[in-house]
Amino acid sequence: MALAPLLVAKSTRDLALLPGMANRHGLVAGATGTGKTVTLQGLAEGFSRLGVPVFLADVKGDLAGLAHPGTEKPKITERIQQLGLAPFPFEGYPVTFWDVFGQQGHPLRATVSEMGPLLLSRLLNLNEVQAGVLTLAFRVADDQGLLLLDLKDLRALLQHVGDNAAQFQTQYGQVSAASIGAIQRGLLELESQGGDKLFGEPALALADLIQTDLSGKGQINILAADRLMTAPKTYATLLLWILSELFEQLPEVGDPDKPRLVFFFDEAHLLFNDAPSALLEKIEQVVRLIRSKGVGVYFVTQNPLDVPVRVLAQLSNRVQHALRAFTPQNQRAVKAAAETFAANPAVNVETAITQLAVGEALVSFLDAAGRPTPVERAFVLPPRSQIGPLTPDQRQAVLRQSRLFGRYEQLLDRESAFEKLKTRANQTLGPAAEPARGPGRPADSLFESMAKSAARAAASQAGRQIMRGLLGSIFGRRR
Repeated sequence: MALAPLLVAKSTRDLALLPGMANRHGLVAGATGTGKTVTLQGLAEGFSRLGVPVFLADVKGDLAGLAHPGTEKPKITERIQQLGLAPFPFEGYPVTFWDVFGQQGHPLRATVSEMGPLLLSRLLNLNEVQAGVLTLAFRVADDQGLLLLDLKDLRALLQHVGDNAAQFQTQYGQVSAASIGAIQRGLLELESQGGDKLFGEPALALADLIQTDLSGKGQINILAADRLMTAPKTYATLLLWILSELFEQLPEVGDPDKPRLVFFFDEAHLLFNDAPSALLEKIEQVVRLIRSKGVGVYFVTQNPLDVPVRVLAQLSNRVQHALRAFTPQNQRAVKAAAETFAANPAVNVETAITQLAVGEALVSFLDAAGRPTPVERAFVLPPRSQIGPLTPDQRQAVLRQSRLFGRYEQLLDRESAFEKLKTRANQTLGPAAEPARGPGRPADSLFESMAKSAARAAASQAGRQIMRGLLGSIFGRRR
């Protein structure tokens, strides 16, 4: 039985997104204040009703209202009547809040090993030589069984590599002290911006993003990004890491009748700004290939030209809100955006794109044969949930009722690279370097010593099997 289409907008007819085509990716674009956020909210609601989980970043704090039913307001009532939508049931949706800083949602963390040297190099703004030294350090960690969980592990590893540069040079290559220093300074700067909160355990389990509630609605995962946006590279790298982990871990499903997950990448230009060509190429590959994992990726940005052409060509489902044409540069952008749509003789796209009212858009979705439909000018449906943020008390109430509450809140700090390297240093320096035992604290018994030795051996074995999210196996690395 075919699933009902997801009604998104109305012109002289219904404009609906087919669930079986929703993993072909999409784009929501438009200038500030033209209605992108409301469109995103309506799409998230529609996918949730289909039983499709959603992940999105809330960059302005406006999307938390998805958790509560909407209410009658003059503009909403007017739009309901205009589009003939009555009866129009208001309802809230199952929402899980996430927050890197752990204040407005469950803490969202990755381990340093999972993030890997490629994404960390971009996060730390490293040049090619410095990135090479960071990759070398990760290789040393693999070979020596050193788990990299948080930033103190990485700092300890870098110091270890720097202090033993001559020893590693033959096996791994030249280690530049200047590069080690540059990476360490980058880590200090990241930490000063609160980026250290991003790393540690328990790390995000992707299965917790792909859930439905008891009624069958897809869970809407909302990442609080208002504070995170003050560090744009951290924001973009985090979302790219999640996307790469989805690509790496999810099995192939071909073309399902609906997506397994829909991922909205808001402020998409941040992903591509200053990205090296090698990274852009891998992003393009992930976007193209992740479709077969049942994941739909929707970029949200002000201008379609914020997205590289090779990626833009893969975004088949389009909702284009108004663009402004106040300058020659704006006018060129409008012309270029108009050329990306399937032509409709009845719509002058280049003219219409500057005349659209708030909540009005140019819409083109894929038909059942996978062909873009001719673009149409239409009004986007209003959301059924609350437009705007929740109060802090309302947000906390939703958070406490989450099935995940308590799973991520307590930070773990198991034995990893920092502790192992500290132990090695103490053993090298001898008994004088060992911290004095407190009064009344006995020495380890033979059984305790054997247990600790076994734990270290297990940790070492786990370290040799470290799995990193380097944008999936297309990088040719071991997982």
